[in-house]
Amino acid sequence: MQNSSRLTQWYQLEDRQNVPCICLTGNYTLPALEDVFDDLASDLARQAQKPDLHWNLLGIQQIDSAGITMLWQAWHAQRPQLIELRPEHEKMIERLEQLPAHQSVTKPSDWLWPITQIGQLSLLLWQHAISLLTLIGQLLLDMGYLIRHPAYIPWREISANLFRTGAQALGITALVGFLIGIVISYLSSKQLQLFGADIFIINILGISIIRELGPMLAAILVAGRSGSSMTAQLGVMRVTQELDALTVMGISHSLRLILPKILGLGLAMPLLVIWTSAMALIGGMVAAELQLGLSIQYFISTLPDSVPIGNLWLGLGKGVVCGMVIALIACHFGMRIKPNTESLGEGTTSSVVTAITMVIIVDAIFAILFSDVGLP
Repeated sequence: MQNSSRLTQWYQLEDRQNVPCICLTGNYTLPALEDVFDDLASDLARQAQKPDLHWNLLGIQQIDSAGITMLWQAWHAQRPQLIELRPEHEKMIERLEQLPAHQSVTKPSDWLWPITQIGQLSLLLWQHAISLLTLIGQLLLDMGYLIRHPAYIPWREISANLFRTGAQALGITALVGFLIGIVISYLSSKQLQLFGADIFIINILGISIIRELGPMLAAILVAGRSGSSMTAQLGVMRVTQELDALTVMGISHSLRLILPKILGLGLAMPLLVIWTSAMALIGGMVAAELQLGLSIQYFISTLPDSVPIGNLWLGLGKGVVCGMVIALIACHFGMRIKPNTESLGEGTTSSVVTAITMVIIVDAIFAILFSDVGLP
Protein backbone atom coordinates (compact mmCIF):
# COMPACT_ATOMS: atom_id res chain seq x y z
CA MET A 1 0.00 0.00 0.00
CA GLN A 2 2.83 2.39 0.82
CA ASN A 3 4.43 1.69 -2.54
CA SER A 4 1.17 2.34 -4.44
CA SER A 5 0.53 5.60 -2.62
CA ARG A 6 4.03 6.75 -3.48
CA LEU A 7 3.31 6.25 -7.20
CA THR A 8 0.02 8.21 -7.32
CA GLN A 9 1.84 11.29 -8.64
CA TRP A 10 2.83 9.30 -11.74
CA TYR A 11 -0.53 7.78 -12.70
CA GLN A 12 -4.21 7.64 -11.62
CA LEU A 13 -6.81 5.01 -12.39
CA GLU A 14 -10.22 6.26 -13.55
CA ASP A 15 -13.46 4.82 -14.89
CA ARG A 16 -14.80 6.56 -17.99
CA GLN A 17 -18.20 5.24 -19.05
CA ASN A 18 -17.42 1.79 -17.70
CA VAL A 19 -14.02 1.81 -19.45
CA PRO A 20 -10.99 1.62 -17.16
CA CYS A 21 -8.51 4.37 -17.87
CA ILE A 22 -5.01 5.08 -16.62
CA CYS A 23 -3.83 8.69 -16.76
CA LEU A 24 -0.08 9.24 -16.69
CA THR A 25 1.10 12.51 -15.13
CA GLY A 26 4.36 14.20 -14.23
CA ASN A 27 7.81 14.01 -15.78
CA TYR A 28 8.83 10.64 -17.20
CA THR A 29 12.53 11.48 -17.37
CA LEU A 30 15.48 9.57 -15.95
CA PRO A 31 16.33 12.15 -13.23
CA ALA A 32 12.70 12.31 -12.10
CA LEU A 33 12.20 8.51 -12.14
CA GLU A 34 15.52 7.62 -10.54
CA ASP A 35 14.08 6.66 -7.12
CA VAL A 36 10.90 4.96 -8.35
CA PHE A 37 11.96 3.54 -11.72
CA ASP A 38 11.76 -0.16 -10.84
CA ASP A 39 8.56 0.11 -8.79
CA LEU A 40 6.82 2.23 -11.42
CA ALA A 41 7.90 -0.08 -14.24
CA SER A 42 6.50 -3.14 -12.45
CA ASP A 43 3.21 -1.34 -11.62
CA LEU A 44 2.72 -0.19 -15.22
CA ALA A 45 3.53 -3.68 -16.51
CA ARG A 46 0.88 -5.11 -14.19
CA GLN A 47 -1.68 -2.56 -15.38
CA ALA A 48 -0.81 -3.29 -19.04
CA GLN A 49 -2.04 -6.84 -18.59
CA LYS A 50 -5.62 -5.53 -18.72
CA PRO A 51 -6.65 -5.84 -22.39
CA ASP A 52 -9.37 -3.15 -22.32
CA LEU A 53 -7.35 -0.51 -20.45
CA HIS A 54 -7.37 2.98 -21.96
CA TRP A 55 -4.01 4.79 -21.77
CA ASN A 56 -4.00 8.57 -21.48
CA LEU A 57 -0.55 10.14 -21.96
CA LEU A 58 -1.75 13.73 -22.34
CA GLY A 59 -0.86 14.53 -18.73
CA ILE A 60 2.82 13.80 -19.21
CA GLN A 61 4.77 17.04 -19.07
CA GLN A 62 8.20 15.77 -20.18
CA ILE A 63 9.40 12.37 -21.34
CA ASP A 64 12.79 11.17 -22.51
CA SER A 65 14.14 7.96 -23.97
CA ALA A 66 14.26 6.28 -20.55
CA GLY A 67 10.59 7.03 -19.88
CA ILE A 68 9.32 5.97 -23.31
CA THR A 69 11.45 2.80 -23.16
CA MET A 70 9.93 1.94 -19.78
CA LEU A 71 6.42 2.31 -21.21
CA TRP A 72 7.34 0.32 -24.31
CA GLN A 73 8.63 -2.55 -22.18
CA ALA A 74 5.50 -2.40 -20.01
CA TRP A 75 3.41 -2.75 -23.18
CA HIS A 76 5.55 -5.73 -24.27
CA ALA A 77 6.81 -3.84 -27.35
CA GLN A 78 3.30 -3.36 -28.75
CA ARG A 79 1.17 -0.20 -28.87
CA PRO A 80 -2.04 -0.45 -26.79
CA GLN A 81 -5.29 -0.43 -28.75
CA LEU A 82 -6.74 2.47 -26.73
CA ILE A 83 -4.24 5.28 -26.29
CA GLU A 84 -4.23 9.07 -26.28
CA LEU A 85 -0.95 10.91 -26.67
CA ARG A 86 0.63 14.05 -28.03
CA PRO A 87 2.11 14.28 -31.55
CA GLU A 88 5.68 14.48 -30.24
CA HIS A 89 5.08 11.33 -28.21
CA GLU A 90 3.61 9.67 -31.28
CA LYS A 91 6.93 10.16 -33.13
CA MET A 92 8.87 8.54 -30.31
CA ILE A 93 6.60 5.49 -30.32
CA GLU A 94 6.82 5.24 -34.11
CA ARG A 95 10.61 5.07 -33.86
CA LEU A 96 10.30 2.26 -31.34
CA GLU A 97 7.90 0.39 -33.60
CA GLN A 98 10.44 0.54 -36.42
CA LEU A 99 13.07 -1.24 -34.36
CA PRO A 100 13.59 -4.92 -35.28
CA ALA A 101 11.85 -7.34 -32.97
CA HIS A 102 14.15 -8.89 -30.41
CA GLN A 103 14.01 -12.64 -30.47
CA SER A 104 15.40 -14.40 -27.47
CA VAL A 105 17.21 -17.51 -28.59
CA THR A 106 17.78 -20.12 -25.94
CA LYS A 107 21.22 -21.54 -26.48
CA PRO A 108 21.17 -25.29 -26.02
CA SER A 109 23.47 -26.63 -23.37
CA ASP A 110 26.72 -27.86 -24.84
CA TRP A 111 27.91 -30.99 -23.11
CA LEU A 112 31.07 -31.06 -25.20
CA TRP A 113 32.33 -27.63 -24.16
CA PRO A 114 35.44 -29.02 -22.36
CA ILE A 115 36.52 -30.77 -25.56
CA THR A 116 35.72 -27.62 -27.55
CA GLN A 117 37.84 -25.48 -25.24
CA ILE A 118 40.74 -27.92 -25.40
CA GLY A 119 40.48 -27.95 -29.18
CA GLN A 120 40.48 -24.16 -29.38
CA LEU A 121 43.51 -23.91 -27.09
CA SER A 122 45.32 -26.55 -29.11
CA LEU A 123 44.56 -24.70 -32.34
CA LEU A 124 45.78 -21.42 -30.83
CA LEU A 125 48.98 -23.11 -29.63
CA TRP A 126 49.52 -24.56 -33.09
CA GLN A 127 49.07 -21.14 -34.69
CA HIS A 128 51.63 -19.60 -32.32
CA ALA A 129 54.08 -22.43 -33.00
CA ILE A 130 53.77 -22.02 -36.77
CA SER A 131 54.18 -18.25 -36.46
CA LEU A 132 57.27 -18.65 -34.28
CA LEU A 133 58.84 -21.15 -36.70
CA THR A 134 58.15 -18.77 -39.58
CA LEU A 135 59.76 -15.91 -37.64
CA ILE A 136 62.81 -18.04 -36.80
CA GLY A 137 63.19 -19.03 -40.46
CA GLN A 138 63.01 -15.40 -41.54
CA LEU A 139 65.64 -14.46 -38.96
CA LEU A 140 67.96 -17.20 -40.25
CA LEU A 141 67.57 -15.83 -43.76
CA ASP A 142 68.34 -12.35 -42.46
CA MET A 143 71.46 -13.65 -40.71
CA GLY A 144 72.62 -15.22 -43.94
CA TYR A 145 72.03 -11.97 -45.77
CA LEU A 146 74.02 -9.99 -43.19
CA ILE A 147 76.91 -12.48 -43.36
CA ARG A 148 77.08 -11.93 -47.11
CA HIS A 149 76.61 -8.15 -46.74
CA PRO A 150 78.27 -7.10 -43.45
CA ALA A 151 77.90 -3.42 -44.34
CA TYR A 152 74.14 -3.71 -43.64
CA ILE A 153 74.53 -5.05 -40.08
CA PRO A 154 72.40 -2.74 -37.84
CA TRP A 155 75.12 -1.99 -35.30
CA ARG A 156 73.37 1.11 -34.00
CA GLU A 157 70.12 -0.76 -33.29
CA ILE A 158 72.00 -3.62 -31.64
CA SER A 159 73.94 -1.27 -29.38
CA ALA A 160 70.77 0.64 -28.48
CA ASN A 161 69.01 -2.57 -27.46
CA LEU A 162 72.12 -3.69 -25.57
CA PHE A 163 72.02 -0.46 -23.59
CA ARG A 164 68.26 -0.55 -22.91
CA THR A 165 68.08 -4.21 -21.94
CA GLY A 166 71.48 -4.48 -20.24
CA ALA A 167 72.86 -1.25 -18.79
CA GLN A 168 69.49 0.11 -17.70
CA ALA A 169 68.63 -3.16 -15.93
CA LEU A 170 71.71 -3.19 -13.69
CA GLY A 171 69.98 -1.43 -10.81
CA ILE A 172 66.97 -3.69 -10.36
CA THR A 173 68.96 -6.91 -10.92
CA ALA A 174 71.59 -5.81 -8.39
CA LEU A 175 68.99 -5.02 -5.75
CA VAL A 176 67.04 -8.25 -6.20
CA GLY A 177 70.19 -10.38 -6.40
CA PHE A 178 71.69 -8.84 -3.26
CA LEU A 179 68.50 -9.38 -1.25
CA ILE A 180 68.06 -12.96 -2.47
CA GLY A 181 71.65 -13.73 -1.52
CA ILE A 182 71.08 -12.40 1.98
CA VAL A 183 67.90 -14.45 2.41
CA ILE A 184 69.42 -17.71 1.17
CA SER A 185 72.57 -17.26 3.24
CA TYR A 186 70.63 -16.41 6.38
CA LEU A 187 68.22 -19.37 6.09
CA SER A 188 70.95 -21.84 5.12
CA SER A 189 73.24 -20.76 7.96
CA LYS A 190 70.45 -21.40 10.48
CA GLN A 191 70.20 -25.02 9.34
CA LEU A 192 73.95 -25.59 9.00
CA GLN A 193 74.57 -24.36 12.53
CA LEU A 194 72.47 -27.24 13.85
CA PHE A 195 74.94 -29.77 12.40
CA GLY A 196 78.13 -27.77 12.83
CA ALA A 197 78.64 -27.54 9.08
CA ASP A 198 79.04 -23.80 8.81
CA ILE A 199 81.78 -24.06 6.21
CA PHE A 200 79.42 -25.62 3.65
CA ILE A 201 77.54 -22.32 3.30
CA ILE A 202 80.06 -21.48 0.56
CA ASN A 203 79.13 -24.59 -1.43
CA ILE A 204 75.41 -23.97 -1.04
CA LEU A 205 75.58 -20.32 -2.08
CA GLY A 206 78.05 -20.91 -4.89
CA ILE A 207 76.22 -23.79 -6.57
CA SER A 208 72.68 -22.45 -6.08
CA ILE A 209 73.41 -18.88 -7.17
CA ILE A 210 75.90 -19.36 -9.99
CA ARG A 211 74.16 -22.40 -11.47
CA GLU A 212 70.46 -21.66 -10.94
CA LEU A 213 69.33 -18.54 -9.11
CA GLY A 214 71.54 -16.01 -10.90
CA PRO A 215 70.40 -16.94 -14.42
CA MET A 216 66.78 -17.45 -13.33
CA LEU A 217 66.49 -14.16 -11.47
CA ALA A 218 68.06 -12.22 -14.32
CA ALA A 219 65.87 -13.93 -16.92
CA ILE A 220 62.61 -13.39 -15.02
CA LEU A 221 63.41 -9.74 -14.33
CA VAL A 222 64.38 -9.14 -17.95
CA ALA A 223 61.23 -10.92 -19.17
CA GLY A 224 59.05 -8.63 -17.08
CA ARG A 225 61.04 -5.50 -17.81
CA SER A 226 62.58 -5.67 -21.28
CA GLY A 227 60.26 -8.28 -22.79
CA SER A 228 57.16 -6.23 -22.06
CA SER A 229 58.91 -3.12 -23.38
CA MET A 230 59.72 -4.81 -26.69
CA THR A 231 56.16 -6.06 -27.13
CA ALA A 232 54.69 -2.68 -26.27
CA GLN A 233 57.09 -0.90 -28.64
CA LEU A 234 56.13 -3.07 -31.61
CA GLY A 235 52.46 -2.88 -30.62
CA VAL A 236 52.50 0.92 -30.54
CA MET A 237 54.19 0.91 -33.92
CA ARG A 238 51.31 -1.23 -35.18
CA VAL A 239 48.71 1.09 -33.65
CA THR A 240 50.35 4.22 -35.08
CA GLN A 241 50.82 2.49 -38.49
CA GLU A 242 54.61 2.85 -38.37
CA LEU A 243 55.00 -0.80 -39.37
CA ASP A 244 52.85 -0.17 -42.43
CA ALA A 245 55.03 2.82 -43.30
CA LEU A 246 58.17 0.65 -43.07
CA THR A 247 56.53 -1.90 -45.37
CA VAL A 248 55.70 0.80 -47.89
CA MET A 249 59.33 2.01 -47.83
CA GLY A 250 60.56 -1.56 -48.37
CA ILE A 251 62.29 -1.87 -44.97
CA SER A 252 62.25 -5.36 -43.49
CA HIS A 253 60.63 -5.61 -40.06
CA SER A 254 62.67 -8.62 -39.05
CA LEU A 255 65.99 -7.16 -40.20
CA ARG A 256 65.62 -3.69 -38.68
CA LEU A 257 63.39 -4.32 -35.65
CA ILE A 258 63.38 -7.95 -34.51
CA LEU A 259 66.91 -9.19 -35.19
CA PRO A 260 68.65 -6.30 -33.33
CA LYS A 261 66.45 -6.95 -30.29
CA ILE A 262 67.29 -10.65 -30.23
CA LEU A 263 71.01 -10.11 -30.72
CA GLY A 264 71.10 -7.24 -28.23
CA LEU A 265 69.34 -9.20 -25.50
CA GLY A 266 71.36 -12.32 -26.32
CA LEU A 267 74.53 -10.34 -25.65
CA ALA A 268 73.19 -8.52 -22.60
CA MET A 269 71.82 -11.54 -20.72
CA PRO A 270 75.17 -13.28 -19.97
CA LEU A 271 76.51 -10.01 -18.62
CA LEU A 272 73.40 -9.56 -16.48
CA VAL A 273 73.75 -13.15 -15.24
CA ILE A 274 77.32 -12.47 -14.07
CA TRP A 275 76.24 -9.19 -12.48
CA THR A 276 73.21 -10.69 -10.70
CA SER A 277 75.19 -13.71 -9.46
CA ALA A 278 77.98 -11.47 -8.19
CA MET A 279 75.56 -9.25 -6.27
CA ALA A 280 73.79 -12.30 -4.83
CA LEU A 281 77.14 -13.74 -3.69
CA ILE A 282 78.05 -10.41 -2.10
CA GLY A 283 74.76 -10.45 -0.21
CA GLY A 284 75.45 -14.03 0.86
CA MET A 285 78.95 -13.09 2.04
CA VAL A 286 77.62 -10.27 4.16
CA ALA A 287 74.95 -12.46 5.77
CA ALA A 288 77.46 -15.31 6.33
CA GLU A 289 79.90 -12.99 8.08
CA LEU A 290 77.18 -11.56 10.31
CA GLN A 291 75.54 -14.89 11.07
CA LEU A 292 78.43 -17.40 11.06
CA GLY A 293 81.50 -15.18 11.40
CA LEU A 294 83.01 -16.28 8.06
CA SER A 295 85.21 -13.50 6.73
CA ILE A 296 84.69 -12.19 3.23
CA GLN A 297 88.36 -12.89 2.36
CA TYR A 298 87.97 -16.55 3.31
CA PHE A 299 84.72 -16.77 1.35
CA ILE A 300 86.34 -15.38 -1.80
CA SER A 301 89.44 -17.58 -1.53
CA THR A 302 87.45 -20.77 -0.94
CA LEU A 303 84.73 -20.18 -3.55
CA PRO A 304 86.76 -21.31 -6.63
CA ASP A 305 87.63 -24.62 -4.97
CA SER A 306 84.05 -25.23 -3.80
CA VAL A 307 82.29 -24.41 -7.09
CA PRO A 308 83.63 -25.95 -10.33
CA ILE A 309 84.01 -23.58 -13.25
CA GLY A 310 81.50 -25.61 -15.25
CA ASN A 311 78.66 -24.07 -13.23
CA LEU A 312 79.66 -20.61 -14.43
CA TRP A 313 79.67 -21.65 -18.08
CA LEU A 314 76.34 -23.38 -17.58
CA GLY A 315 74.85 -20.21 -16.10
CA LEU A 316 76.20 -18.11 -18.96
CA GLY A 317 74.75 -20.56 -21.50
CA LYS A 318 71.37 -20.30 -19.82
CA GLY A 319 71.62 -16.54 -20.03
CA VAL A 320 72.26 -16.54 -23.78
CA VAL A 321 69.44 -18.97 -24.54
CA CYS A 322 66.94 -17.31 -22.19
CA GLY A 323 67.77 -13.86 -23.53
CA MET A 324 67.17 -14.86 -27.14
CA VAL A 325 64.00 -16.77 -26.22
CA ILE A 326 62.60 -13.78 -24.30
CA ALA A 327 63.30 -11.41 -27.19
CA LEU A 328 61.86 -13.85 -29.74
CA ILE A 329 58.63 -14.30 -27.78
CA ALA A 330 58.32 -10.56 -27.12
CA CYS A 331 58.72 -9.71 -30.81
CA HIS A 332 56.36 -12.53 -31.81
CA PHE A 333 53.53 -11.18 -29.65
CA GLY A 334 54.38 -7.61 -30.60
CA MET A 335 53.96 -8.33 -34.31
CA ARG A 336 50.61 -10.07 -33.67
CA ILE A 337 49.07 -7.04 -31.94
CA LYS A 338 46.12 -5.52 -33.77
CA PRO A 339 45.76 -1.75 -34.26
CA ASN A 340 43.75 -1.11 -31.07
CA THR A 341 44.62 -0.42 -27.45
CA GLU A 342 42.81 -3.48 -26.07
CA SER A 343 44.93 -5.83 -28.17
CA LEU A 344 48.04 -3.95 -27.03
CA GLY A 345 47.34 -4.69 -23.36
CA GLU A 346 46.43 -8.32 -23.99
CA GLY A 347 49.48 -8.90 -26.16
CA THR A 348 51.87 -7.41 -23.61
CA THR A 349 50.40 -9.52 -20.81
CA SER A 350 50.55 -12.71 -22.89
CA SER A 351 54.13 -11.91 -23.87
CA VAL A 352 55.34 -11.58 -20.27
CA VAL A 353 53.51 -14.70 -19.05
CA THR A 354 54.73 -16.81 -21.98
CA ALA A 355 58.31 -15.55 -21.66
CA ILE A 356 58.50 -16.35 -17.94
CA THR A 357 57.00 -19.80 -18.57
CA MET A 358 59.50 -20.51 -21.33
CA VAL A 359 62.37 -19.36 -19.09
CA ILE A 360 61.36 -21.95 -16.49
CA ILE A 361 61.04 -24.63 -19.19
CA VAL A 362 64.49 -23.78 -20.57
CA ASP A 363 65.94 -24.00 -17.06
CA ALA A 364 64.36 -27.43 -16.60
CA ILE A 365 65.78 -28.62 -19.94
CA PHE A 366 69.27 -27.40 -18.96
CA ALA A 367 68.95 -29.14 -15.59
CA ILE A 368 68.15 -32.46 -17.29
CA LEU A 369 70.70 -32.25 -20.11
CA PHE A 370 73.60 -31.02 -17.93
CA SER A 371 72.83 -32.82 -14.70
CA ASP A 372 76.40 -34.18 -14.50
CA VAL A 373 78.15 -30.90 -15.39
CA GLY A 374 79.74 -28.81 -12.62
CA LEU A 375 78.69 -31.12 -9.78
CA PRO A 376 81.13 -33.19 -7.69
